[in-house]
Amino acid sequence: MSNLDVRPAAARCGGREEVPGGPVRELLEPRRVPLGESTVVRRLLPGLGRRMVGAWCFVDHYGPDDIEDEPGMQVPPHPHIGLQTVSWLHEGEVLHRDSLGSVRTVRPRELGLMTSGGGIAHSEQSPRHHARLLHGAQLWVALPDGDRHGPPSFEHHAELPVVAGSGGLAATVILGELDGAASPGRTHSPLTGADLTLAEGTGARLPVEPDFEYAVLTMSGRCEVDGVRLDPGSMLYLGCGRRELPMRAESDSTLLLLGGEPFAEKLVMWWNFIGRSHEEIARARADWAAGSRFGAVRGYEGPRLPAPDLPPVPLKPRGRTR
Repeated sequence: MSNLDVRPAAARCGGREEVPGGPVRELLEPRRVPLGESTVVRRLLPGLGRRMVGAWCFVDHYGPDDIEDEPGMQVPPHPHIGLQTVSWLHEGEVLHRDSLGSVRTVRPRELGLMTSGGGIAHSEQSPRHHARLLHGAQLWVALPDGDRHGPPSFEHHAELPVVAGSGGLAATVILGELDGAASPGRTHSPLTGADLTLAEGTGARLPVEPDFEYAVLTMSGRCEVDGVRLDPGSMLYLGCGRRELPMRAESDSTLLLLGGEPFAEKLVMWWNFIGRSHEEIARARADWAAGSRFGAVRGYEGPRLPAPDLPPVPLKPRGRTR
């Protein structure tokens, strides 16, 4: 997954100073961003007011889009450093290729997890013969300093644990742990990612960790989370300090729960790179432009994605909110 902005703004993320010590209810407004040839996403993180939720630092929600007569997702080869990407689908398929030689079609409720380490390149596209609808989320997780220079990897997990909660709630654990169930995906900091389903008219109380900060993204349906009504595509930041999260579905609903320990390190996030300094980001951009470090993605028909120009002022790591 990629940030395809031709003039990407630097997001200065991390640090615990701006993490609320107790529960909050902060509705995050998305902005519409084109992704590839025919996909438009709703970008919820990073935003003007909120940059991170735990180690989660990038959230795009797209669809449901009717792509029966369209190419669908077409994201050319592009580089990453300092992060993990999480592909999560409710409908459709995404064909992943990377510079390790991985080729995998990710389908609904399967985990596609790529760890960039010191550098990796990948492409994402809808297969030539694809389903009519495409609906999912693209997510990034920031890697802590001790793990961000390690070897790159790609994992695909078709089977994930499901937690049955009270009131008809079911939760598929995408990453990390939830209510005693653990995803097989490798993590590098304490976090939670889960896909929640609630039937119309039902309510539930989901156990959560009081030391984690959380946010909930409504994928489909209409529901209330901690008393706040959410429509599809909206994201509610919840802060810390809860032991349970009350939810009630007005219609059949699906949500993504994202959470984790507040990420203490301060980051620079620019284009598809997460680093700790302007110099590190500039070096990664130069390596991509020179065709070194990141390897080649085989099998994608078309040119790779060129890196945009760096901004005229140095990038500085500070702050979780603007």
